[in-house]
Amino acid sequence: MHTTLIKNTFIVNEGNTVKSDILIEGDFIKKIGKDLVAPEGATVIDANGKHTLPGAIDDQVHFREPGLTHKANIATESRAAVAGGITTFIEMPNTIPQATTQEELEKKFSKAQETSYANYSFMFGGTNDNLEELLKTDPTKVAGIKLFLGSSTGNMLVDDEAVLKKIFSSTDMVISVHCEDEQTIKNNLQKHLEEFGEDIPIKYHPIIRSEEACYISSSKAIALAKETGARLHIFHLSTAKETTLFRNDIPLKDKKITAEVCVHHLNFEANDYEEKGTFIKWNPAVKTADDRTGLWEALLDDRIDVIATDHAPHTLEEKKNIYTKAPSGGPLVQHALPAMINAVKEGKITLEKVVEKMCHNPAILFEIKKRGYIKEGYYADLVMVDLDASWTATKENTLYKCGWTPFEGTEFKASITQTFVNGNLIFNQGQFNDEIKGKRIQFNR
Repeated sequence: MHTTLIKNTFIVNEGNTVKSDILIEGDFIKKIGKDLVAPEGATVIDANGKHTLPGAIDDQVHFREPGLTHKANIATESRAAVAGGITTFIEMPNTIPQATTQEELEKKFSKAQETSYANYSFMFGGTNDNLEELLKTDPTKVAGIKLFLGSSTGNMLVDDEAVLKKIFSSTDMVISVHCEDEQTIKNNLQKHLEEFGEDIPIKYHPIIRSEEACYISSSKAIALAKETGARLHIFHLSTAKETTLFRNDIPLKDKKITAEVCVHHLNFEANDYEEKGTFIKWNPAVKTADDRTGLWEALLDDRIDVIATDHAPHTLEEKKNIYTKAPSGGPLVQHALPAMINAVKEGKITLEKVVEKMCHNPAILFEIKKRGYIKEGYYADLVMVDLDASWTATKENTLYKCGWTPFEGTEFKASITQTFVNGNLIFNQGQFNDEIKGKRIQFNR
């Protein structure tokens, strides 16, 4: 059994930062304390005052495997994730084939077991006609259910209200939803097609995929959850108006309706389309500076519970198309935590709050076993950060298979130096351990 002692590190955990040592035995954290003595044969890492965070848990990624591996795959994107301090991911079902049967879902788990650098789970995808199959999902082994209430692929748009009500009424699992009203978007798009043809200026993206489209869909989903008692999680809020739908007067563990914000909606706003173009084309759209401000306010006052990425890579060739041909989405797992640490340096948020939103809260929300915290007896998913080591994102140091990042040229004020996954040093000063793979996460349900 491998043993590692991390000495002289500032542990960021549960709202506090404390200088201590961490002893890892096998997969788990054995002991936390000052002046720990290394057992015989242990590897000793002197952190020299670096900060150690729990590994981040990203509750929404698209790693494109199977079927879309010209864009990305589980191996390449999980490798980028651990370099970015994300040790666990939950991947979405809109691959080819879609994970809308138990058989296809398990194929994805099998592939991850072979190739993933990080720990993993996958969501089962709901459709208008697979309720029976959906109800076979094992809540102790699968992260949750994903429903597209807008911006779907394949046949995954769930727009039959009777079916929606059945799904909401039939499962106790977390139902995660993409909320945009399709009819509103279609109407807006048609107006712009009539004015510009297919080459619509990218600045109109947040007008086409509007605040109204998001609010209509989110408010309907929340009303249905309240009616049925469903456990609802709304992905990637993009508007200040939507944040009024959520509460912060009870602990997260007691909430039935929760919300997530993504790194791109916290970092970019509508004026950035002029410089970034389709490289910041996401669904839901990056919206106004006021929306970004509102999202930050809701994140800090706990109406928004989780920070995630919605990592969704496309090739450069695909993204360089005109507006109507360029797909929405972009790669983020390598740069998400560094971007949030930049926000710490700018005084927008504390490092303890970042850990709460990216590590603790996803573990609480999805009831993940023994992850998301630095605690004795928990898996040793750890990220060591040098808060004084700046670096700049370039094509050369970008690890995504697609080879680009919307953060190209950004100076990050801190560096992730080491990442442990289940006690194994997977990423160390730019070098990877390619022999060890992550584990399928389990749930306390």
